[in-house]
Amino acid sequence: MSSAMIELILRATLDTLYMVAVSGVVAALLGVPLGVLLYVTRPGQIMAHPHLNRVLGIATNIGRSIPFIILMVAIIPFTRMLVGTSIGTNAAVVPLTIAAIPFVARLVEGALNEISPGLVEAAQSMGATPWQIIGKVLLPEARGGIITGLTITVVTLVSYSAMAGAVGGGGLGDLGIRYGYNRFNPTVMLITVAILVVMVQGFQSLGDYLVRKSDRK
Repeated sequence: MSSAMIELILRATLDTLYMVAVSGVVAALLGVPLGVLLYVTRPGQIMAHPHLNRVLGIATNIGRSIPFIILMVAIIPFTRMLVGTSIGTNAAVVPLTIAAIPFVARLVEGALNEISPGLVEAAQSMGATPWQIIGKVLLPEARGGIITGLTITVVTLVSYSAMAGAVGGGGLGDLGIRYGYNRFNPTVMLITVAILVVMVQGFQSLGDYLVRKSDRK
């Protein structure tokens, strides 16, 4: 394999890591609060607001129901407005993030569902405010589940980033299509798949380690 191809593979790998990292961080920063809101605004919860909960739920469900490849195309004007282009790694980050936010929100909501209502009732009986309950009871108790949800999200973003590469998003998906599939080079395709598998295994192992650490705490 030529040095030029090795350089292309390294560049594509870094581009994929960049897309996954940026979209994962932004999705976590926005998706975790959204998931908390979905939980605490339910009827009977500490910040019950049925109408807001219904609106947030519908918006989240709509975001989760749109296939990623369609989402990428549908928001091209929005992507171009934000980053000035609709192709490349920076452009791919926009749909990746939008796709990940509702995904994170529902996973966080699911993690919060596992918390015993008795813990919240105990905190309320001691005079804790809703924000104190969120910060000192809900999030700490659901920490392991939230980390697991974020790990699942990052792994999903790896596959989405490869899909984004197929339509001009750059990264390993673009490399595999342009230099593997289109040029009938199975070696490049195999290397691309192998790197993606290693990435997924690495992120999953890191997530499992963080969950174990959080459980010990």
